[in-house]
Amino acid sequence: MVATTFSTDTPNLVTNMVREKGVSDNWLWWSFLLTGMLTVFFYARLWRRSGVLTDLEFYELRYSGEAASFVRGFRAVYLGLFFNCVIMATVNLAAAKIGNIVLGWSMGRTLLLCAVVTIFFASVSGLWGVLVTDSVQFSITMTGTFAMAYFAVKQPQVGGLAGLVARTDPKTLNLLPDFSDWPTALSVLVIPITIQWWSVWYPGAEPGGGSYIAQRMLASKSEKDALTGTLLFNAMHYALRPWPWIIVALSSILIYPSLPDIQKAFPYLDPKLIGNDMAYPAMLQFLPAGFLGLMVAGMLAAYRSTIETHLNWGTSYLVHDFYRRFLRPDASEKHYVFMGRVVTALLMVCAALLTFALDTAKESFDLILSVGAGTGLIYLLRWFWWRINAWSEVAAMVSSFVVAVGFFVAGKAGIKVASHVSLLVTVATTTVVWVTVTYRTKPAHTDTLVRFYRLVRPAGPGWGPIRAQAGVGPSPDSLPQNLLGWMLGCLVVYSALFGTGSFLYGKTGLGITWLAVFVATGAGLAYLVPRLWRDPASAP
Repeated sequence: MVATTFSTDTPNLVTNMVREKGVSDNWLWWSFLLTGMLTVFFYARLWRRSGVLTDLEFYELRYSGEAASFVRGFRAVYLGLFFNCVIMATVNLAAAKIGNIVLGWSMGRTLLLCAVVTIFFASVSGLWGVLVTDSVQFSITMTGTFAMAYFAVKQPQVGGLAGLVARTDPKTLNLLPDFSDWPTALSVLVIPITIQWWSVWYPGAEPGGGSYIAQRMLASKSEKDALTGTLLFNAMHYALRPWPWIIVALSSILIYPSLPDIQKAFPYLDPKLIGNDMAYPAMLQFLPAGFLGLMVAGMLAAYRSTIETHLNWGTSYLVHDFYRRFLRPDASEKHYVFMGRVVTALLMVCAALLTFALDTAKESFDLILSVGAGTGLIYLLRWFWWRINAWSEVAAMVSSFVVAVGFFVAGKAGIKVASHVSLLVTVATTTVVWVTVTYRTKPAHTDTLVRFYRLVRPAGPGWGPIRAQAGVGPSPDSLPQNLLGWMLGCLVVYSALFGTGSFLYGKTGLGITWLAVFVATGAGLAYLVPRLWRDPASAP
């Protein structure tokens, strides 16, 4: 999980954010820890109990009739093709910028080489091969990342960590935005922690779990493994990785204060590719030869781990959940393997073509957020409220996609709308549409709902009428315990994140305070988590 979410576009995106609005702009993705921990304590075990092979099989387990089949096929194409290609295009864009800086290659040349290598490996390895290589690739990439941060602060323009802190604008260093600038504070912090985290479907931080996160949870041996694996992923994703990127991004501001400085240092760059996100690969020039080779290898590994996972994930959706389910249900396994390889290649081609329509990592990030805006709440509630049906999900996906694409096209035409405004409009529109559709359409068949409850047994009042008919007693889960685990988990990771930042900034007293919070909440989490590892079959 953590290797997949660490790709070539991730450090570029963080650098883009820090250079434009400061460290506090990272709340746009730090807020998704709230979603990730929700998946750990409320949804990981539910996914394992469902027993499905892919998360799209959930639809014909939870819903009934033609609507269930339709939403499974629709979502297979929507996520596996359209949404998946947007995600891969953002990763391709970062790879193209790195190739342009380091090797002087054009975007087309970089994409061609990356496509050939990635298609070959993803088509022959399958999920198990991707999982094994991800583990190795993550180790290589993190080693290179820490090395890059070390050599960045060693540059004379930076002057070490002390020089970095002394020479950088305090507003840029702050972990919280300047609340006297209310529009910025609203877009950077207030909206992400109040609305964005639960309302937006974002890859790797899907409300309620989904995509390759669900794929990993479903592949785990037990509910315990699903819970602990997802918990470890969130800890590494939000507490371990950000600071090396942030240190490099802050150093790049001192070395390349403006975009013309990057162009001057690398006169051969393609002007179309120059943006604040390019400052991260521009910092590669300060690495010694050996470490430069390691970092380039690490970035290639990061690129491959993400693209291969998305190709594997998208192919499983399109072949298993669409082609096999609806078009050729009786073909041989050999035929499906062949089709999987064909679809893998076609997905990579589509993503490569879409790459040419994107400009910066931040623009790509905003596009992905807007496409998934407003759908998050339905993915949270469908496990705990029996009334949601298949048409609710179709309405949410269609409305969010249409509104998001409308804003994207308008932006390309010169009609700029602030990203937080477009996000709020998309969330509001999508929520109104799917709630209206929910109450205007019939729920799933009672037999389907009863069967789903007996298998998954979600807690809470939302299944009251169905629970009474199921005859299996209450859920083995405790919502108060889950809520406590969610709060402790968030505090553990945030205290580690902010404590590390405090020590790096030379604020020892504040760092010790965060360390105390980390130890106290960590002890509480260590006490609570084993009590959640109960076999639901043994529950009364």
